[in-house]
Amino acid sequence: MLDFSLTEEQLIAAQMVKDFAEKEVYPTIKEYDRRQTMNPAVLPRMAELGILGINIPMRYGGQGFDYVTLGLVCEELERVDSTLRVVMSVHMGLNSMGLLQWGSEAQKQEFLVPQAQGERYAAFCLTEPGAGSDVAAMTSTARRDGDDYILNGEKMWISLATKAHHFLWFARTSPAGKDPHAGISAFMVTREMAGLTSGDIHGKLGVRAGSTGWVHCHDVRVPAANRIGQEGEGFRIAMSCLDNGRYTVAAGATGLIRASLEASLKYAQERQTFGRPIARHQLIQQKLAYMQQWYDCARLLYLRVGWLKNEGQRNTREVSMAKWYATDMSFQAANEAIQVHGAYGFSDEYDVERYLRNSRGAIIYEGTSEIHQLMQAGYALGLRQDGELRCELPAYDADLWQELPD
Repeated sequence: MLDFSLTEEQLIAAQMVKDFAEKEVYPTIKEYDRRQTMNPAVLPRMAELGILGINIPMRYGGQGFDYVTLGLVCEELERVDSTLRVVMSVHMGLNSMGLLQWGSEAQKQEFLVPQAQGERYAAFCLTEPGAGSDVAAMTSTARRDGDDYILNGEKMWISLATKAHHFLWFARTSPAGKDPHAGISAFMVTREMAGLTSGDIHGKLGVRAGSTGWVHCHDVRVPAANRIGQEGEGFRIAMSCLDNGRYTVAAGATGLIRASLEASLKYAQERQTFGRPIARHQLIQQKLAYMQQWYDCARLLYLRVGWLKNEGQRNTREVSMAKWYATDMSFQAANEAIQVHGAYGFSDEYDVERYLRNSRGAIIYEGTSEIHQLMQAGYALGLRQDGELRCELPAYDADLWQELPD
């Protein structure tokens, strides 16, 4: 039996986040976008409201909501501005959920609890200046030295690079052999470790009110106890983390489609040409109809992924489709929204120009649209099969998730 209804708890959480984004972030988002800097109040306020641990079990400092709620929250955040959802993608999807899946109990207590409580912010360090979609091309290294590893390398295009306290860092512990993805391991690196430096990148096309930058490790000594999973397991860990991050991106892009639709509906009913509102013109109606279609489809795709995660089922194919479709359509929706607004859409007097700039990045990060096309073709042709993981993301259990620590 199919049930598309949402629970009262899910709706309350989504409404809380919607109120926060609309009332506390939206009034100043244009200012910070123009300044290309992050509002310093955003992260502390998200932490205070419990958003940074929304779907982490209470025993690990979170709010104990399910994965569907995470999607709803990301939709509401990006409906106001993509920078808010980016925070959730890296802090929650790529890092915290990775710890929940792969971390030892000791690592969860040391790193996940303060992240879920919002006391420490988290980032994900996979991309390098010469290694994006081609993860096997990474040159960062981790050399074993007694009870420690010595890390060297540089990561690029890292969200929260200058804000995060914890970094999930991927590096080679052995040279690439017959399998180019073998020999990669994952580590939790903290900002306090000597030799770690970071900086912001300016001049971005979009997500200007967010923190994006570089992180460099020079002979950083990391305890072996900070290695996540087994040595050489890093590629599998990274790909499973991307399944979680892509879910947040898909849900957020759905919110951007909705924002473009809402802005277009409002403007089309106010703006008049040839003696009547432009909403009465059929070609404008066509654009609005397409935006509604894109929103409905994108929402169904990400909610299906949320359900699969709640059930503890592998969702690599489904989340790839959701991310690919939602991000491509968010760009289309924002582009059509500018067309509806005409010359005014070309100015930052209206939000739609920011929507277009912000939408472009998601087509690239966490798997370009081309990567997802190849993935979907591989599944359709039977050429791609998901390998076994030693650890699966735990299925949602309301009693277990809402069990407080002793």
